[in-house]
Amino acid sequence: MSSPSVAIIDIGSNSIKLLVARRNDQGHLEGLRSHTIDARISAGISQVPPQLSEAGMAVGLAAIESLLATAAPFAPAQTVMVATSAVRDAENGAAFRQKVAERTGHEIRILTGDEEANLIGRGLTSDPALDGVNDFYLFDLGGGSLECLTFRNRRGIAAISLPLGCVRMTERYVPDPSAAFGSVARHAVTEATREMLTRSGYVFGLPVPPVAVFAGGSMTTVRAIFALRQGKTLLEVDPIIRVADVRSLLEEVAALDLKTRQTVAGLPASRADVFPAALTTILAIAEAGDITEYRHSLYNLRWGLAAEAL
Repeated sequence: MSSPSVAIIDIGSNSIKLLVARRNDQGHLEGLRSHTIDARISAGISQVPPQLSEAGMAVGLAAIESLLATAAPFAPAQTVMVATSAVRDAENGAAFRQKVAERTGHEIRILTGDEEANLIGRGLTSDPALDGVNDFYLFDLGGGSLECLTFRNRRGIAAISLPLGCVRMTERYVPDPSAAFGSVARHAVTEATREMLTRSGYVFGLPVPPVAVFAGGSMTTVRAIFALRQGKTLLEVDPIIRVADVRSLLEEVAALDLKTRQTVAGLPASRADVFPAALTTILAIAEAGDITEYRHSLYNLRWGLAAEAL
């Protein structure tokens, strides 16, 4: 017998996402509904001290209410609402949590960086496409943070969260996001990623070339762009994405100003300003770990939270 469903709402830095899931008769996680709303509550998170803007909080609250309405027809037995880097780091994150509780009756659980990384790992191991993969890296790039994990024999042996999200990096290192993404900004993002990985002590210790899995909206966007260029849907296209192809995509979009970049098929207009920084970070990780290709997965934090709740 299938289990009751749960609704997971992940309040990320760049988007707010819903997953309604249950366990099927075989005990495997089954997604019933998913939806993502681009609501960049993290805008301004790089200022000192980090602050959520009133406009960002209003957009975020509206997105949460919309996703709760989307989940309602499934009558979830439990609704789990979590927030990650932006709300975790913001000086006024508690005020946002209070607004949400007053309007929706739901409390937001603030995940630590370690909790976020480990729950992403738990979600990923629910992906049936990875059943035969035992040793691998996992990276999840969001708007505020980058999670880096290492698995041996499908058990996590290392997990860290770094402030390398694409919104944060764009605010810090891209002087004019409306212009083309120049060599100075690209060098700054690359060096910041390299330095943070080195200082964190994260070790790339798997045999070369390693299996590297990538989750999160930026890699989903990369796959969506490539899918459209092949006349296919996201799920029809190969989840293996070559680093060389990511590099070519960066060269293409970096040369465009924001207005032109927003016309690239498959690239959401709301993500176009931070996309070059995201691609640059993805490439810097690949260089650091001798990675030649990434395996994209849609099984992420929400799936880990669903597994925990069920």
